[in-house]
Amino acid sequence: MSDLILFTLTIIPLVFTPGPDMIFILSQVVGKDAKAGVMATLGVCCGYLIHSILVALGVSAIIISYPLLFDAIRYIGVAYLLFLAFQLFKTAFSKNKELQLNKKVVKSPIKKGFFTALLNPKGMLIYFAILPQFMHQNGNTVVQGLSLSFIFIGLCFVVYSSLSMLIGKFVRHTQFDATKQKWVDVGSGTMIMLAATWLIAH
Repeated sequence: MSDLILFTLTIIPLVFTPGPDMIFILSQVVGKDAKAGVMATLGVCCGYLIHSILVALGVSAIIISYPLLFDAIRYIGVAYLLFLAFQLFKTAFSKNKELQLNKKVVKSPIKKGFFTALLNPKGMLIYFAILPQFMHQNGNTVVQGLSLSFIFIGLCFVVYSSLSMLIGKFVRHTQFDATKQKWVDVGSGTMIMLAATWLIAH
């Protein structure tokens, strides 16, 4: 249970970090309405469900057969977390920092969201470099992989749906307050760096 809580705390700032998924979802909200954003969110979650199945089955075999490779994946995950933290600090203190959204509305936000998540490099790294670090060789790796995956998907659904509703109701422009976003980035970067430090120590 402690590992699940730690995984949740590690993944929350990553979910809030703007990426292809969030930008696509918000573009549908800005271009149409909150419902379109929620539909896009459903598509994104379905895309990550495919990653969940692949990771639960594939990573379990890697962990059982190649422990040294698992250690390599662990350090790749730590390096990725540190890179994300650095990028967040960098963008937080950038003079020209705005989240640009394309207002183009697609006919099928669920389908587009599905492929956005399926082909999202950020999502792939989370699944293949970070998630395995919270799995243990002495347990059922398939169950562990699926449990962690469902936590990530659940967080994505809650966060992205909530943002869609909030922005659809109160925000009618494409730019977000730079000062508030700056502190969000700093806070997220700090949390990610702390998570990376904990993983190095363990």
